[in-house]
Amino acid sequence: MKKNLLLYVLLVFLILVNGFFLFNYLGKSDETENRNRPKGPAGFIVKELNFNDEQMLQFEEHSRGHHHQMRRIGDDIKQLKDALFNEVSSVSFNESDIDSITTLIGESVKERDIETFYHFRSIQELCNDEQKEKFKKIIKDALHKQGRKNIKPHLRNREGEHGPPPHLPPRH
Repeated sequence: MKKNLLLYVLLVFLILVNGFFLFNYLGKSDETENRNRPKGPAGFIVKELNFNDEQMLQFEEHSRGHHHQMRRIGDDIKQLKDALFNEVSSVSFNESDIDSITTLIGESVKERDIETFYHFRSIQELCNDEQKEKFKKIIKDALHKQGRKNIKPHLRNREGEHGPPPHLPPRH
């Protein structure tokens, strides 16, 4: 009898804890406005620039097209890199094929950067003058953080600048 009572108490405790978890983490109904806001970097931009409803609609429209384009370009780059690195295991390979694939990868990266540039331009065009200044600062800060993140610590000199490029093996 005591074993069953302990199991019932434990079961009630677990139900209460799960109910608390579901209520606090999944069921907050007072945040409906935040649920409709984009998440991630887009959400950060929207929050920082404090877009009004009309700006939000235009932003979401631009972002959908941009996201679609970036996904397409990313898929293209992935396929090209797969083709390139499939040649690593190849007994013999044609260097001109490798050069062609890497050129196509470079063109796709260029296309991605151009798409990103025009996406940011479209966001800037949505902004009023005050928002444009904030947006300019956001972009500048993001670029500086991104640049520092991509430089490995052992390649920086004391002033934080790039060191010499890593040694690449000679091409045959």
